Amino acid sequence: MTAFKSGDPLTLNRLYGRSSGHKLRKGQQELLDTLLPQIAVPDEGEITSRSLFGDARPLHFEIGFGSGEHLAYRADLLPDHGFVGAEPFLNGVATALGHVRERALRNVRLHMGDALEVLRRVPDASLLMLYLLHPDPWPKARHAKRRMANDRPLDLFASKVRPGGEMRIATDHPVYLEWTLMVMQRHQHQFEWLAEKPRDFLEPVGGWIETRYGAKSRREGRRPYYLRYRRV
Repeated sequence: MTAFKSGDPLTLNRLYGRSSGHKLRKGQQELLDTLLPQIAVPDEGEITSRSLFGDARPLHFEIGFGSGEHLAYRADLLPDHGFVGAEPFLNGVATALGHVRERALRNVRLHMGDALEVLRRVPDASLLMLYLLHPDPWPKARHAKRRMANDRPLDLFASKVRPGGEMRIATDHPVYLEWTLMVMQRHQHQFEWLAEKPRDFLEPVGGWIETRYGAKSRREGRRPYYLRYRRV
């Protein structure tokens, strides 16, 4: 999950928060040593379907994929699409690699680090889908500029999602929900909110599974909200 120091979030690359948690199990370390190099996003060059998968398949991008269950589910559901995920948290990447191995997914590429660094290398209007699921809410007002739902990142997202493509955002934090709706209102010339009734943002739809974090939110009495936007 990515956040930036106060200032221009597209030029400052300082990540906040932990990069690792509990000690990795032996099998997880082996996946990092062997599988990750095979499916890692290249360090240089454009990020395209052809450069990653050798063809012109539709491309999806998930910012901060957590433990990777949503990314793996979508990749399994759409084997002829390509999926790119970025996550700086070591344990999350290790868990995601386990999903890739268990499902034998050949259409996933992972980056352990800053999502925006990779996203900048995606050609404009290349993405069919962009996912931002349960980002760090940074609920204090003084940290608002660290939120991923901000004007400059959203301009970047809009440039990378093709017309008719979709951006999906999930959060269980009321401050982040209110903030996101406010900021997205300023970007309605770029993104159209796909909600006509409350159910449209109260339940996951359209092949959108509830993540481990979303399920935890419900258990702890918090309601996740699901926002879908179409690129104008």
